[in-house]
Amino acid sequence: MKKKITIIEGDGIGPEVTRQSIHVLNAIAKFFKHEFEYSYCLMGAIAIDKTGDPLPNETIESCLESDAILFGAIGHPKYDNDPNAKVRPEQGLLKLRKSLQLFANIRPVTTYSSLHHLSPLKTRNIEEVDFVIYRELTGGIYFGKKELSADGTQASDDCVYTVDEIERIAHLAFQAAQKRKKHLTLVDKANVLETSRLWRKVIQGLTSKYPDVSVDYMFVDNAAMQIILNPKQFDVILTENMFGDIISDEASVISGSLGLLPSASIGKGAALFEPIHGSYPQAAGKDIANPIGSLLSTAMLLDHLEMHTEALLVRDAVNWILSNGFVTKDIDPVNFYFTSTIGELICDYISGNVADSGKRENIELRKSTII
Repeated sequence: MKKKITIIEGDGIGPEVTRQSIHVLNAIAKFFKHEFEYSYCLMGAIAIDKTGDPLPNETIESCLESDAILFGAIGHPKYDNDPNAKVRPEQGLLKLRKSLQLFANIRPVTTYSSLHHLSPLKTRNIEEVDFVIYRELTGGIYFGKKELSADGTQASDDCVYTVDEIERIAHLAFQAAQKRKKHLTLVDKANVLETSRLWRKVIQGLTSKYPDVSVDYMFVDNAAMQIILNPKQFDVILTENMFGDIISDEASVISGSLGLLPSASIGKGAALFEPIHGSYPQAAGKDIANPIGSLLSTAMLLDHLEMHTEALLVRDAVNWILSNGFVTKDIDPVNFYFTSTIGELICDYISGNVADSGKRENIELRKSTII
């Protein structure tokens, strides 16, 4: 099978983690006799520095012509710390979502028994946690009309949603629930917001089309609390743009590290896959960033390409390295393995060359021990 993939490495640790995912894609291609054609494009701070534009037209064109997009991370302190900056890296990502009509962001949240000690939650509360957040991505307050009064003393951001915008992501969330535990939770603020009341009305109108899915409704403030108190109660969470942005980041800490979690953004055409972490510029170039979020995003990419056996193999490889203690600095700050070593181990697993005693000795040479 031949597929075209646009690679956007981005800023900070983005290039380092993305390169490990490319190594893994190459290992998958070799093992399963696929062919992946890569097109490297710019977005973010690096794009501003080189072109003055956070999202050059060439990048959009490449994405539109691709079967999938693999993305690293964007952001840089010189823009983050300058409130007067007119051009920012994040503008590129928002523009890309609109250009590709990526209306649904999907963030799976899971835990690993070998890493339970890293979670801020008690082990008994996070065992067997497995839910997914469907966040609407191109509507709501982030894309609404923004106004600032002439004297700078009053500002407003409009939050607007249409029935069509809600229905298209709701169908995806319902269909996901049908394949999982058949439970969907709509997170909103319907006691206060008119847009939330519209979300509820639309979801209630769709329930008859999915009679096998149980639906409940939860205000976002309560949902934020319940994700901490009892995350096991959730299966599929559906919510609007800003609420999804906030609770998905909250949920990400359950696993013990931001570096572990993947995401997908899908729409009417090409889909984009990225780890949920930021660009972490302080770690850039040090070979210490956690590539697992990017690698699991690659597994989601493979699923999107209908390569489900290949995706499962990548996930099995991730489970194997974590259960065997091959972890990066964010997980074990004393005895850790390098970003590139993790990528090599995943490729070894895919190729059937898992670590024997001799191989483990070689792995130890790529390990950093702080004394």
